[in-house]
Amino acid sequence: MKAKKCSALFFTAAFAVSLLLSGCASDAPPVSNTPPAEDAAQSGGETDTGTASKLGVLKSFTADTLDGGVFTQDDILNRDVTVINFWSTTCGPCIAEMPDLAAFAEALPDNVAVITVCLDGARVPDTAKELLNKAGFEGTTLITGSEDLIDVCRNIQYTPTTVFVDNEGNLAGDAIIGGQKDLSETFLKAINSVLNAEGKEEISLEE
Repeated sequence: MKAKKCSALFFTAAFAVSLLLSGCASDAPPVSNTPPAEDAAQSGGETDTGTASKLGVLKSFTADTLDGGVFTQDDILNRDVTVINFWSTTCGPCIAEMPDLAAFAEALPDNVAVITVCLDGARVPDTAKELLNKAGFEGTTLITGSEDLIDVCRNIQYTPTTVFVDNEGNLAGDAIIGGQKDLSETFLKAINSVLNAEGKEEISLEE
């Protein structure tokens, strides 16, 4: 499924330029030569990847959350790894994997967090909340953003796309594109790869 391209909504306020994470299908070249996420999920959920660093960095940004809060680069710096899942309310594979994502997030130790970016969440917040509640996802969901988050969002070509961010705001390893047969195993392996690169101890899921 083609990701929804982030279309900028610039405000006249002196200190912020924020992005409404919704819009039309992207006409930018794909991050990697992968099929649309919907096709990947329907063909068995194989892992399609592309080097995440091509998407940008998350060293400086401010984002509004679905529950009315604020999320910044400091929240990423406070974790060893932050898992970010990009999805939309019209993406079947995104919705299908959300319960697995919710369960995975609940099983993680405190040094690793899962957040989501709902690309059309600012336009349909009630729908986004309903889907997340149904899936049991209790983590943070971003619906608008500025600076580095704009750049990363613009480079997302397919949904779902999941990236892994180190504690310096670098997108590390490969982005995972498409629904996964075994989300926990795939994501845990990616997280431990980032931790190894940082010289930190690997994690396991809590029972």
